[in-house]
Amino acid sequence: MNKPAGAAAAHLTNFIRNVIDADLAAGKYAARTWGGRPGLAATHAGAPSDTAKIRTRFPPEPNGYLHFGHAKSICLNFGLARDYGGVCHMRFDDTNPEKEEQEYVDSILDAVRWLGFGWNANGTEHLYHASDYFDAMYQAAEYLVASGHAYVDEQSAEELRATRGTLTEHGQDSPWRARPAADSLARLREMRDGRHADGSMVLRARIDMSSPNINLRDPAIYRIKKATHHRTGDAWCIYPMYTYAHPIEDALEQITHSICTLEFEDQRPFYDWLLARLAEGGLLARPLPQQIEFARLNLTYVVLSKRKLIQLVSEGHVDGWDDPRMPTLVAARRRGYTPEGFRLFAERIGVSKSDSWIDYGVLEECMREHLNQVAQRRIAVLDPLKLVIDNYPEGASEECLAPNHPQRPELGKRALPFSRELWIERDDFMEAPAKGYFRLHPGNKVRLRYGFVIECTGCDKDASGQVSAVHCNYYADSKSGTPGADSYKVKGNIHWVSARHAYQCEVRLYDRLFREPHPGAGGRDFLLDLNPEAKRVISAQLEPALKDAQPEERFQFERHGYFVADMKDSTAGAPVFNRAVTLKDAWQK
Repeated sequence: MNKPAGAAAAHLTNFIRNVIDADLAAGKYAARTWGGRPGLAATHAGAPSDTAKIRTRFPPEPNGYLHFGHAKSICLNFGLARDYGGVCHMRFDDTNPEKEEQEYVDSILDAVRWLGFGWNANGTEHLYHASDYFDAMYQAAEYLVASGHAYVDEQSAEELRATRGTLTEHGQDSPWRARPAADSLARLREMRDGRHADGSMVLRARIDMSSPNINLRDPAIYRIKKATHHRTGDAWCIYPMYTYAHPIEDALEQITHSICTLEFEDQRPFYDWLLARLAEGGLLARPLPQQIEFARLNLTYVVLSKRKLIQLVSEGHVDGWDDPRMPTLVAARRRGYTPEGFRLFAERIGVSKSDSWIDYGVLEECMREHLNQVAQRRIAVLDPLKLVIDNYPEGASEECLAPNHPQRPELGKRALPFSRELWIERDDFMEAPAKGYFRLHPGNKVRLRYGFVIECTGCDKDASGQVSAVHCNYYADSKSGTPGADSYKVKGNIHWVSARHAYQCEVRLYDRLFREPHPGAGGRDFLLDLNPEAKRVISAQLEPALKDAQPEERFQFERHGYFVADMKDSTAGAPVFNRAVTLKDAWQK
């Protein structure tokens, strides 16, 4: 993922890049220093100039698995840092001890690495946690109280809600708003020391209860929560609110451009207010970070709501967070989607300030484009029907050669064993052919792909009248690649595998999880829109080379689509295959 600074910026443009370009041209960050680690202003004072032209960050809360929307943010933040000669910090916003687990931390790190990004730069690992900054955040809180910018409020949660006001009515001052700074500071320290119950008081910023922006009506910045944190244990019983912690984290890390989604736009005035107050007190170094908002990913045929994803898993509608039907990155990896496909998708949809819907087919086409370039070709018969070549010697076999990739001759060819009995697709034979049907039917000739021309002579049926075997004769001088092959002109071309040599395998045919582009639209239960055909498990016959496929190895199964050896259920010599995406978009209307 290493590119020279500005390499991508030369051909990509959007409003965020325009902001960065203007900032760099104005020398906004030219005097910025970096103390080698995040910290308050003293950490960076007198330090060397920051070699990173910009600093961005990807700051997930470790309370769940990343989904497709996070992929857009990852590619944006890490991609901007790469393109502008900067650094992107990997930061966990772990300020809520009740919902965060190490399992999610590990999964998130794996997902970012899988997408092709890292957080090491110039010998420094820029992996950070908000919990690393609890001391600095508390120091900032004491400063705000002492300087008259914050106070401890002892109203109940119900009273706080009642006095906050509405979009059309001003809020009401708390009876505790005018308490002396010394009293609030004493109460804050009592909160810190665990002397008060959860919910009995909060620390609020003192801004403007009449502001038309509700987020500036003395927002809470610290609450009592006697819960064990997965990193700091029981060291703290008060925790910062996200809207307070996030701007401080950015400033401590010297972030230049704090890129987030549009729902945080109304929070930007508080973000700027808080950083300005702390910079006035000398706690934070200037220039301060700037928040820039972009439209989140809205993708058809999926749900990205954490609540709905949890419901899908907890109620058993899917087989866990890594079920290949889920829109999580762990699921996409297992399904056979590629990091390159996601990066292409992020580049193709771009970023904007206005919400819009992206059709799921755009993501699928990005995957097809990359898989078409890299996936070697193999043959699989998904609905097997026996084909018997009556005039081929019993017990005999030979090899037919097939290219591993038709556009990449350097990948060479592979040998396909050929014998008297083959497996073909059931829909490649019709006893009474429809008009325009050029595949096998009695009296018709077709070419066995990479093999011989055959002529159908009839079929066998079982007791129920279903075709159980097709019979044919072959033309020995018609083998593909030999001089005689050109003398045979046929319209049909079907694929096959040798019955004696084939690998019988479980194949999972995955499709979109929902059958409606906007699941649950109009207040409908989104579960009613689940696609019952999103997962079909079949027993297929595959060419023998696929038996040695390694987990996560991807192939194009000719005529069928792109498949991957399942990373979870495959074993040595016995891979299970998942369909990543079909060869063509079957959902176009």
